Amino acid sequence: MELDYILWDHLEEVLGLVQKLLAWSRKSRPLHAKGLEQVLKWLHEIKGHYRNVKAETGSKVIKTGILLLSSCWKHYGMLMHLEDQKFSQHYKELLDQYLAGIQFYAGHTENKDGSSETIKFFLNCLCLLLGRFDSKKFESVVSEYGMRISQVLVPQLHSAADDVIDGVVCIFKALIFKQKSPGSSLTDTGEVDAVLPLLIHLLDERDGTARAVVLLIAEYCLMSRDSQCLKEVIERLASENVQQRRNAVDVIAEVIHMSSDSKYVHTQLSWHNIAKHLIVLLEDEETAIREQASSLLPLIDPSLVLPALVNLIYSGDERLQSTASDACVVVLKYHSENAEVICMLLDCLSNLSQNVNRDTGSKLESDRVLRLIPEWSKSVQSWNFLIEPLIDKMFAEPSNANIVRFLSHISEHLAEAADVVLSCVLMHAKRRKEMDDSSFSRLECQTDKSEDSEKMQQTLFEHLCPLLVIKMLPLRVFNNLDSTIMYGQLSNQGIVHDCQDINAINQDTVTALLLKRTFCEFEFNDVRKLAAELCGRIHPQVLIPIICSQLEYAAGSQDIIKIKACLFSVCTSLVVRGRESLFHPGMLKIRKTLETMLLWPSLDGDEVSRAQHGCIDCMALMICAELQDPESSNIVGTKKNHSGAALRNSVLLYVINQLTQDKDLPVSESNLDDVKCTSEVPVPLSFYLCMANVLISACQKISDSGKKLFARRSLPRLIRAVEVITKSEIRAACTQVLFSAVYHLKSTILPYSMDLLNVSLKALQKGSEKERMAGAKLMGSLMASDDAIIHSISGGLVEARSVLSSISLTDPSPELRQVSKKLLACLTS
Repeated sequence: MELDYILWDHLEEVLGLVQKLLAWSRKSRPLHAKGLEQVLKWLHEIKGHYRNVKAETGSKVIKTGILLLSSCWKHYGMLMHLEDQKFSQHYKELLDQYLAGIQFYAGHTENKDGSSETIKFFLNCLCLLLGRFDSKKFESVVSEYGMRISQVLVPQLHSAADDVIDGVVCIFKALIFKQKSPGSSLTDTGEVDAVLPLLIHLLDERDGTARAVVLLIAEYCLMSRDSQCLKEVIERLASENVQQRRNAVDVIAEVIHMSSDSKYVHTQLSWHNIAKHLIVLLEDEETAIREQASSLLPLIDPSLVLPALVNLIYSGDERLQSTASDACVVVLKYHSENAEVICMLLDCLSNLSQNVNRDTGSKLESDRVLRLIPEWSKSVQSWNFLIEPLIDKMFAEPSNANIVRFLSHISEHLAEAADVVLSCVLMHAKRRKEMDDSSFSRLECQTDKSEDSEKMQQTLFEHLCPLLVIKMLPLRVFNNLDSTIMYGQLSNQGIVHDCQDINAINQDTVTALLLKRTFCEFEFNDVRKLAAELCGRIHPQVLIPIICSQLEYAAGSQDIIKIKACLFSVCTSLVVRGRESLFHPGMLKIRKTLETMLLWPSLDGDEVSRAQHGCIDCMALMICAELQDPESSNIVGTKKNHSGAALRNSVLLYVINQLTQDKDLPVSESNLDDVKCTSEVPVPLSFYLCMANVLISACQKISDSGKKLFARRSLPRLIRAVEVITKSEIRAACTQVLFSAVYHLKSTILPYSMDLLNVSLKALQKGSEKERMAGAKLMGSLMASDDAIIHSISGGLVEARSVLSSISLTDPSPELRQVSKKLLACLTS
């Protein structure tokens, strides 16, 4: 008894001893360390339970604690000896004793707590005992006692005590893996094959036992060369039992997580099979299973996952579409900085598109996948590593429209690394050989044979490719005049404001590339058109002087191709930059050149006529820019300065004046500075009609914010002019402009509605056939307006009915009579 008290009195030293033994055993004897860990936990519980009890000799509680410690320590202390020569002689006796003890107390359910604690004791002893053996001796013991140990311990996996389950799992792990190091493979699985069905069966319920067995089975799947265990787990993924499916997913999850550990690098797993079944689980009726499957997919090789996910996104099942889309985003985010994964996604999309096109003849809706890109892009930390591979892929597959659409979804992110993007573009553009007359002629003369057509298409896309990438970038990329890759050293050279020569631009810049493609003599029309559009984004201080010079030169030589390119660039610049471009000093000279070209004789449909249509649209966009809300303008300066410049050089007032001056003024150097005439000739009627078409085009293009100002500045002048103009063709043109204004400007014409009705009545009563038709259209547009305008003109509708009635009966034009009858029917209905 005195020895028992000595142990009790030195409990702290005992705790320290066990801690040191535990630290040592963890390095090489994991099962023994597990036993020590449980003993240490038990010692702390003994200390905590009895430390508040008064240490009085004879105390019944103290005596109980002392006896418990003493009796248990007899076994624990013996099993903790590092060396024991007699141990090999009686280990079988101890093993039988511990197994019998577990069986005995497992059958006594009257005192569950007491039985559970006793079973823990025997399990701790079992761990300490088995954990003492070296690998050779352990295998010998397992071969003799393995089945009995399994039979005794398997029922304990259903214990309510976590410590019991934990100890049993640890012993089973040692039995199955036979002291092998993690990552090594299992060859002799005889005993395991007998135990494994019992363990797999424990996955039938969703409880603590199943959670404990999951880890054991997962590690066995990783270390076993035989894939039978994994096959059985995978089969349970298709079970009708929800608990079985969830537990099977848990095992697969542990397999996947463990496989990422370097100690399992030699594991041979059927990843294709695992990926296939996880994809199937995206259709599971249980939300938890779908979500877990989705979370595991990123951990698998993307080449095994992405093709299937892309296919599912085009499923007819909307819920499956949504689940697959979410899973795809998770996969992309996990590999957010891996360009190969994004390229793989694009390949999957392209392959599916080709298959759909081949099988059904229809086109795939690529946006179902590409709309996921913005969400993925939020997870990218550095775009510099992604840009070059993506640009390289686009140049390698220039005809792949999906790549272009993909880049459009990340345009803002591309802008953040614009220098990297543009450097890649310039590098690829330099590699392309420039076309000369002979090579361009060969392309144009190619036959309709499929190989010739494909070669021409390939060349076209190669020329378009750099421009398509640049098109993805937002306008702000073009705003920095100090950008050397965009503009070179223009600002440092002090030539930004007077840069009229293309050759003055550094040839290793984006600006030079765009200008070269725009004005190259031997180039595809589609390429030239896109290049000209992109030139319109160039900063006006660089663009306008160059275009002014090029347009003047092209007009002098009547080079229609270059004229169209210049007009397209100017129009784009006016659309994207508005007043900032319009108020550049060079724009006045461009306007005069446009006026010169509108004086050229032309025939409907010829090249000159098409170029003049471009001039009309360009002047119309000048008007739209002039009437742009100053708050939305990019130009630097005060509103007062804006207003002053607009009034002094108003394109709108200039065009109205050109249309309404009813005199046979000659064309001379005095009013058209850039037209060299040897004799003075009257301004042709076609010029007046062009001015009218400028106003009509402006009515169609003007933004809502500019409509009221357009109406206020133009309608009173045009209404007055119709009263005094003597030429019927010009009056008809003015009336046609008024009709377009009513049709497009809507309610903003309300203050002038009655005057407009009077114009239409006068035209119908006294005008030529063209005037009468224009007047009828003007009246019809007024009658189709909103209630406020109808109310405003109501006082003149009686006269209108009388005039229409007369025309519907007596007018020589059948078309006009028919229009009048329709209008009359509207008035009388």
